Amino acid sequence: MAAGATLVPFGCTSEAALGKLNPIYYPPALTGLRGSHPGSNIHSHNRAWAKKSDWGPTTKLKETYDLVIVGGGLSGLSAAYFYQQKHGKNSKVLILDNHDDFGGHAKRNEHTINGKTLISYGGSQSIVEPKQGSKVVLDLLKDIGVDIERFKTAYDIDFYKRNNLGAVTYFNKESFGEDKVVKHPYCNYPNYVEGLQSSKLSHEEAAEQAPLSSKGKEQLLRVLNGGLHSIAVPKEKLADYIYAESYFDYLKNTLGVDDPGVLRMARHSALDWGSGGTDTMSIGAAKSCGAMGFAPKAVYDEDNPYIYHFPDGNAGVARALVKKMIPDVGKGNNAEELVLSTFNYAKLDKTSNPVRIRLNSTVVNVQHGSDPENSSEVFVNYINDNKSYQVKGKNVVMACYNMMIPHIVSGLPEEQAAALRLQSKSPLQYTSVGLKNWRAMKELGIGLAMSPGNMHQAVLMDFPVSLGGYEYSKTPDDPCVIQMIHCPYGETVGAPRLEQFREARYRMLSLQFKDYEAEIRAHLSGMLPKELFDFDRDVEGISVNRWAHGYTIGGPGDSTKIGRQPFGRITIANCDSAPGADAKTAIRMAARAVNELG
Repeated sequence: MAAGATLVPFGCTSEAALGKLNPIYYPPALTGLRGSHPGSNIHSHNRAWAKKSDWGPTTKLKETYDLVIVGGGLSGLSAAYFYQQKHGKNSKVLILDNHDDFGGHAKRNEHTINGKTLISYGGSQSIVEPKQGSKVVLDLLKDIGVDIERFKTAYDIDFYKRNNLGAVTYFNKESFGEDKVVKHPYCNYPNYVEGLQSSKLSHEEAAEQAPLSSKGKEQLLRVLNGGLHSIAVPKEKLADYIYAESYFDYLKNTLGVDDPGVLRMARHSALDWGSGGTDTMSIGAAKSCGAMGFAPKAVYDEDNPYIYHFPDGNAGVARALVKKMIPDVGKGNNAEELVLSTFNYAKLDKTSNPVRIRLNSTVVNVQHGSDPENSSEVFVNYINDNKSYQVKGKNVVMACYNMMIPHIVSGLPEEQAAALRLQSKSPLQYTSVGLKNWRAMKELGIGLAMSPGNMHQAVLMDFPVSLGGYEYSKTPDDPCVIQMIHCPYGETVGAPRLEQFREARYRMLSLQFKDYEAEIRAHLSGMLPKELFDFDRDVEGISVNRWAHGYTIGGPGDSTKIGRQPFGRITIANCDSAPGADAKTAIRMAARAVNELG
């Protein structure tokens, strides 16, 4: 029997055991610490770190499902969709997730300002290059009512030009000696924002305006004028060389950079594109990420602009999937009509639903009823409100973080378990801030501000998308949401990437909301004109979406493929199993996992 189970017979329904959700339960409207919010990872950390296996008496629910899915992110939701497509609409599916909301990294944030609800995102931003999606992905999007062509008019690409908003860099006093905004990004990162105005400063002007010493300004200019032409390597050997040599060694040895301010700017110039600081990258990787010193370029081609964005990011896709499988949860016939729909979370786990979503439920053990090759059932134990429960499934899809699977799937072959333990993810934080107006951003022409001295290395106006009756903030006097992006690195420059992620992850989770609020206060107050911005007056709400395990890094060699192999009646989905880090990959891995169930 699954670890922690008692001998209590199956005879209790989930509604009797768990009670009913409060009718006003609505996670998107919550502010403060979100993402992997406090309480969401306690039991998983106890299982993985402390090896806890005794969860007290376990209530065996009188519930048997055709499929139990561990993880309610885009991949888990898609797995439920694909299973019903393959086995019929009456197939019974249970989705368990440790968070208080579905969608995983596709997190919806709402801020109410002056009686108006503003919608934003706390994780997965956009559908990247949808026209390059596989047939299985495009068919799913079409079936749940996502009209890819609609984004061409929903996204106002001229917004930044009309308001003269461009890419700047904010140098803070703590790290650079003074608070100063220079209208130059010093890197390619802002080019993923479609329509954002490019810098009008030359390299010489940008270097001169940076708050650096004379030596630092000279070195910065050397970097800005650098590039592959600076490397004295024969042309036929250059391609191999740039992927074998360190970007920071190139800065220090080839360009002679030793100014700490310039190196700090360079380290923070790729952010989430590189899933780590540039100090751990090769020259080739840094160039691909648009790190400081390489010529600016468009991120996506004309056929795949970065515009496929719901007001709530890919939470729009997650909500459309949920609505498809649980029709009573909200009003709307397609993804666009759901934008303004307030979902009724009490509908997610009704006994009458073929597909049920059970939130705040951390799975701690998954075990076949007998020999995995011949078993007809799988027992799934989970913790809800610090109480242990068990359900049965004929099949299970693990759509959670893949590195957690060895800790919760019993009897996994050692080679597979070892491969899964090698998987890793980088920490990531998306903070959405509700403002009563954006006059200060307008005054300084800030569409996106690189901020190499701050926790949040980038601050940007939310994407200008109007969809489904929702209108983005069009004038500086209107309330708006700004996004602040933090990609945490370790304190030791050049330390191995995984060590930096581990250190940064612990530091991220150790902070309280007051710590983040103080950081955001200092950042915005130092960057924006005091005559136009007052933190206490103008900031209405803050949602700090912390993802201790954010972007998928994967594992070495064939470890990812070895790790995702089917195990009896259990298959493995999630972006991690690709590895990858976007919505299309999550959907594609779900389809594969369901097909492997037969």
